[in-house]
Amino acid sequence: MSSQKGNVSRSRGQKHQNATAFKNDKYGATAQIKKAKAKTHDGLCQHCKDVIEWKVKYNKYKTLTQPRKCVKCLQKTVKDAYYIICKPCALKLELCAKCGNKEDIVIPLDKEEQEEVEDISKPNKGKRQKKRDEGEEEDEDFDDMGFSNDDCDSDSEAEGN
Repeated sequence: MSSQKGNVSRSRGQKHQNATAFKNDKYGATAQIKKAKAKTHDGLCQHCKDVIEWKVKYNKYKTLTQPRKCVKCLQKTVKDAYYIICKPCALKLELCAKCGNKEDIVIPLDKEEQEEVEDISKPNKGKRQKKRDEGEEEDEDFDDMGFSNDDCDSDSEAEGN
């Protein structure tokens, strides 16, 4: 038995060997498989990158349905499956986004991505403010036409009599 205590080496080779390699898109690639293959796994150490690539290759990779909580900033900003640290924290602290260790990052995170994420979240507030400002300008336009709230009040009093 290979699981015997102290049996370090096997005397024979593998009993059953596959003739062909596994293909995860054998019967046509689904949308999930296409997304997983196209995704670049950046901000990871070599070991974590290999693990995730293995999961993609053998159809074990499952995408996230909802964002996860980052272990550093405690915000729900982790959008990649199997990652524990969000991209801004991993970039700032120079850690692997999956294991959290300070190792050599194979494909580094781009600073441009971090800036885009910040830019996406901030302009919404600016647009709301612009809409409010535009609404105030429209009120001023009605004043220019000669209409005022006093005219509306007098009309309602006339109807009441």
